Amino acid sequence: MVKLKITRADGSVSEHQITPRIQWAFELYAKKGFHKSFRDDEMQTSVFWLAWECLRSSGELVKPFGAEFLDTLVKVDVLEDDPLE
Repeated sequence: MVKLKITRADGSVSEHQITPRIQWAFELYAKKGFHKSFRDDEMQTSVFWLAWECLRSSGELVKPFGAEFLDTLVKVDVLEDDPLE
């Protein structure tokens, strides 16, 4: 499994697991399978959407997905999950 490291414009950094619920929400949004989308499309927008959904799902109040939300981000890194955790 992978996780996202989200760095925000306000300097905060958080890490979020890509859980089955996040994958399911992404598939509804993208209208295709999670792995197929990343294998075939390779769009950074998909990573940003996952960051948005992770933050939203964590209970944080975030702006609707779009330019205003993206302005709150500095970067989003995709990390391998630590198998020892």
